[in-house]
Amino acid sequence: MTALQRGIYRIIDANLNRAREGLRVVEEVARFILSDAEITKRLKDLRHSLSRITEGLLAGSRELLRARDSQGDVGARTYTKSEAKREDYHQIVSANMGRCQESIRVLEEFSKQICAEAGLKFKEIRFGLYTLEKEILEKLEDLGAAP
Repeated sequence: MTALQRGIYRIIDANLNRAREGLRVVEEVARFILSDAEITKRLKDLRHSLSRITEGLLAGSRELLRARDSQGDVGARTYTKSEAKREDYHQIVSANMGRCQESIRVLEEFSKQICAEAGLKFKEIRFGLYTLEKEILEKLEDLGAAP
């Protein structure tokens, strides 16, 4: 694996993890706060879709793991003030959906270096997340769980 390939795989690995983590947080809100089985399933399916795209169209999880360097990641220990506190469920959902959308945009761009088809699939997911975010935030407002 060249240094360039390793860098691309590290970017894909980090953003794949970040996107799945963010989706999982929102999935828990849909499941336990909204008690919405349909949205919970959609979020879970999206999380699993990210893995399928990566395994089927990109390097696969083995190559991503080989490239991973959590200890050497210069950005791993950064923490912003906004991450330190969440006022309500609305902020939790907004922050995590934003994190997912940004990560998937990165996946979309860098996966094109390996497989153009993967980039298109990530784009589809990203636009689906915009709609899903709106639905979830509206449901939280209806519950009185958002500003």
